Amino acid sequence: MFCYQCQEAAHNTGCTGKIGICGVNDEVIDLQDVFVFTLKGLSYFAVKAREKGVTDLNTDRFITNALFMTITNVNFDADVFVKKIRESLALRREMRKKAEAAGAKFAEKMHESCTWTADSKEEFLVKAAIVGNKIDAPNEDVRSLRALILYGLKGLAAYAEHAAVLGHEKTEIYAFMQTTLVSMTNDAMTTDELVALVMETGKFGVDVLALLDTANTSAYGMPEITKVKTGTRNNPAILISGHDLKDLKDLLEQTQGTGVDVYTHSEMLPAHYYPEFKKYENFVGNYGNAWWQQKEEFTSFNGPVLFTTNCIVPPKSDATYADKVYTTGAAGFPGFKHIETSNGTKDFSEIIEHAKKSPAPTQIEDGEIVGGFAHNQVLALADKVVDAVKSGAIKKFFVMAGCDGRQNGRSYYTYFAAELPKDTVVLTAGCAKYRYNKLEMGDIGGIPRVLDAGQCNDSYSLAVIALKLKEVFELEDINDLPIAYNIAWYEQKAVIVLLALLHLGVKNIHLGPTLPAFLSPNVAKVLVETFGIGGTSEVKADIEMFMAN
Repeated sequence: MFCYQCQEAAHNTGCTGKIGICGVNDEVIDLQDVFVFTLKGLSYFAVKAREKGVTDLNTDRFITNALFMTITNVNFDADVFVKKIRESLALRREMRKKAEAAGAKFAEKMHESCTWTADSKEEFLVKAAIVGNKIDAPNEDVRSLRALILYGLKGLAAYAEHAAVLGHEKTEIYAFMQTTLVSMTNDAMTTDELVALVMETGKFGVDVLALLDTANTSAYGMPEITKVKTGTRNNPAILISGHDLKDLKDLLEQTQGTGVDVYTHSEMLPAHYYPEFKKYENFVGNYGNAWWQQKEEFTSFNGPVLFTTNCIVPPKSDATYADKVYTTGAAGFPGFKHIETSNGTKDFSEIIEHAKKSPAPTQIEDGEIVGGFAHNQVLALADKVVDAVKSGAIKKFFVMAGCDGRQNGRSYYTYFAAELPKDTVVLTAGCAKYRYNKLEMGDIGGIPRVLDAGQCNDSYSLAVIALKLKEVFELEDINDLPIAYNIAWYEQKAVIVLLALLHLGVKNIHLGPTLPAFLSPNVAKVLVETFGIGGTSEVKADIEMFMAN
């Protein structure tokens, strides 16, 4: 096993041995490497077929879901990946036949991902030794750029799938993912060409985030400023975690009249901001904090938990909640009950019955969290915001979006927010906000000092807000805005958000608590010199640096 796709990569170089820091074992990582390898071959024939006017939506969705499944903390089940590799090879055969029937011509010597075949888990694991991302590249810089692109594609796929389940799809996004997977088999590509592909990935990142924004707001309405309760009621309940709003909608529909309450956890918190969900009386509030605290919070919740996507933390062997966790969609863990889609719907009756037999949640806090500051809501406050900036009441905005994580060093973001000058405002999205969204930071002339746009899925709102402010202030360059970027990252959805910001021309983004381990020294140098990418240091020094620029 070798894996360095997330911020927790051991020693900031990569996880090796039998188990990664995230809890995934070597067998699963190796199978994921082989799975991605087969997707390159499948994509080759899908691209060839598309060139002849033949598309296959089943293949498009399979590749998208496949990439999503390999994101950090999504799926830990080796048996699932064995099954999926076989499906990928079978689809590859079908797409080759379709491409041939359409008159496509193939390269005389195709990449091995187009021709390799096997069927057993043992054969797959043998193959992993020669196709993993530590090996499958001609040199360190190509490997680094391919990793940056691949991890961007994984984030892209996650957002594309969320939009697709709501009926919003773009064939050009599917086509880009496939052509890019094929490009990563081309050892003749120069570093300049790969850098250009990195930027193009960012362009499609903007496209997919916009698509998802349209999908969510079309289905559930424009987010509104909302106070979300953090206390509990004395009813049995289900805790829903992850990001998939359609799963939440279906769960709420199926719990009506059952006496079962529904609480959000971690990245599901922003569901409370959408008007559509407010009509459900049993949609009670938010329970707990960011994903990494789930071991304690799932225990005290007492009732069952539904994981709709990442971020799963493997339970300890003596965990009392392990038999109460259900997964659905791309998520999976050995021993957790998985709820499949059947005829386009999901039946949550089993988890509802489980909840009815469980004690009510143990209250762990009692208060409110304010959010709902997506682009539509913030733009409604545009005049007030502009006046505050012009008068000097607001000196600077800090984009502190991204992910939370387990490392002690992430307390940096709590201290950073707490130490910010009182004439600054935080713009956030993603679970990074749990580091400071319960601090008493006050407001500036009625404008809260923490404006939460929602999930990492809602990062598009931050781009829209910045672009609108650029227009209002009649600036030529987005970097002339009084906005600083101090972003926490953890997994691959954060990577595509970063690439989207780079595509929009945003510079001087600081990433922490560490820079990605998959950046080679030369690639890191390009990002620093071209885009001003930087890391974090001491809180006070960083604040002084940001305020001076």
